[in-house]
This record gives sequence, C-alpha cells and structure tokens, in this order.
Amino acid sequence: MFFQELNNEQCKTYLIADLESGVAAIVDPIESNIDRYLAVLAYHQLTLDFVVDSHTHADHRSACTAVKRLTGTNILMHETSPQPYVDQRLVDGDELHVGSIKIKVLETPGHTPDSLSFYVNEDRILTGDVMLIQGTGRADFAGGDSGDQYDSITNKLFTLPGETIVFPAHDYRGNTQSTIEKEKNTNPRIAGKSKQEYIEIMANLNLPLPDRIQEVLQINQSEIEDDRIKFPKVAELNAVLQLNPADVKNKVGTDSIIIDVREQSEYIGELGHIKGSRLVPLSTITSALEELEAVRNKEIVFVCRSGARSTTAAAILKGLGFEKVKNMKGGMLAWNKENLPISK
Repeated sequence: MFFQELNNEQCKTYLIADLESGVAAIVDPIESNIDRYLAVLAYHQLTLDFVVDSHTHADHRSACTAVKRLTGTNILMHETSPQPYVDQRLVDGDELHVGSIKIKVLETPGHTPDSLSFYVNEDRILTGDVMLIQGTGRADFAGGDSGDQYDSITNKLFTLPGETIVFPAHDYRGNTQSTIEKEKNTNPRIAGKSKQEYIEIMANLNLPLPDRIQEVLQINQSEIEDDRIKFPKVAELNAVLQLNPADVKNKVGTDSIIIDVREQSEYIGELGHIKGSRLVPLSTITSALEELEAVRNKEIVFVCRSGARSTTAAAILKGLGFEKVKNMKGGMLAWNKENLPISK
C-alpha cells in the first residue's frame, strides 16, 4: 500500500493507492490543492477510483466535485450528506476496495451528523474531525452533538487494536500521526472522562467560528457558487422553525405550500418527493422569487435530502420578509424512515 498525506498543512488530505494495480483513492481533498493531487496521480501513473469527504467541511472548500469533473472519478459520502452530486452513499460497515486494499467505513457522528472514519487495511484509521491527535473536533456546528461524539470515539475508535495508527483530517500542533492506544490513554479531552464530563468540556470551549463558515459550509452542502445567493449566517439558520415529518404530512393537501429545493434528479430519485410539493432547486431560488412572491403570506415548508439545504432556503426567504417559512427536519431521509408516502 502506498499511503501519503498530500497537503503538508493543517488541513489533511490522504492518498491511498495500490501501486501494483495502479488505482487510488483520495480522502478529504481541498480545492486549493487540486493541481498537486493531479500531479501526484500522474507521477505514479494512478487512476483515481474515488474521492470521499469524511464529513461536510466548514473551514475549507471541498474539491470532490471539481476532481470528479477533471478525472471522471466517483464521489462517495455518508448517506446523510446534504451534497447533491454523490455517486455512492456510505453507511456503517460498508467495505471499500482500492485494488487489494480494504477500507472499512465506520459511522462516527458528533462533529457533524455525516462524519465517517475509514479503517484502512486493519492497521490505520482516518478519523476525520471526530478525533484529533491529543484532542477532538468541535461539536458546535449545526447538527453536531458532543454526546454522539463521545460515543463514536469510545465505542468505535477506542475499540480498535491499540497499535492502530491514527490519521486525523486536521492538526494544529505539527503532529502527523498517533495511535489508538496513545489517544485512549493520554488524549486530554476524552481519556478517562465520563460522557457527562466530556459534554461539559465541549460546551465550555467557546471557540470562534471559522472564517467564512456560512459561505464554505453551505457551498459544500449545496455545491452552489452563485454571487446572487447571499448565504445566511449561522444565527439566521438557527432561527428557522423545524417541523417533524409527521407534522409536515398533516399539511399535505392544505393551504400550506411545500417546496422541495433538491435538484431534479433527486426529486424523482430513490427517495422520491412529497405529493403536491413544488420543485424549486436551491440553485434557482433567486430567479424564483417573483413566483414565490405570490405565496408570501402562506405557510411555506421547505424540504431537501437531509434538511440542510432546505434550512438555507428557508433562512434566505425569512431574511427577505417571508414570515411563515419553516423547514422539515431530517429531510426526505427522515420522511422515508418513517415510511410516509412518496411520489416519483
């Protein structure tokens, strides 16, 4: 196995390659280093099997879609990732192959709901941001949960063999790797801590938000880069009222307007859509404002795959004076899990 960190900076991108088979995968690529990734692939005469993000990033622009455009490779992400252009959705226990290399997918939520870790060839673990070297990722982004993070680390990562090498998606102290045994015994944030103690620690970090978090996070969620769309701030997203799928079902066939902001391919795809809902992709929200003006005074419920893009849409309209906008929590994933009726 050929394994290399490609960025040499705080944000980590990992190349996993089988040189004999001539195939590779890239984990957590960042947009500013695409030329470097392509050069490494060309130098080693590697074909890229897939790119994958360990979670939806808030501090840098993901390069997955751009790399796909340039190479034709596949994009892999967690089942709940809001990103619309994903070729394969991953769940806990999935096994990926890069030539003869085996990669087991572990769901490790907490930093974000769609956080994944990758157990490579049973000797190393790529932990994303859920666990760092002598630290852990923050859990105060939208959908983050420090209790889930504690469970992911203690019940998933810390049960791996002690000699397993740890490679996180970020490091701010110049570290490159650790081991499960070392982190289990000495990680100052979680080693020897109860779940409640950990939750209290995380609740009192008071970390500043990353620069441009609104733009970066929401662009990574939607793959939309349009100067006409002013992405809402975190406080504006948090102000959107969230409805459970069962509550939304009761609004079908009433005067309430249900707007689905996914792309056309998703609207008619495997998750289906809510009968009577209108398709207004988030990418077209600005051009649809005149049409939406006619329903300004009605209750509008926004829907997407997992609830992220639709919350953005609701916050945009709320900022424009639409007072009765709401969001369906969990999106069509949650709707389907409750076995509610769908149309295709």
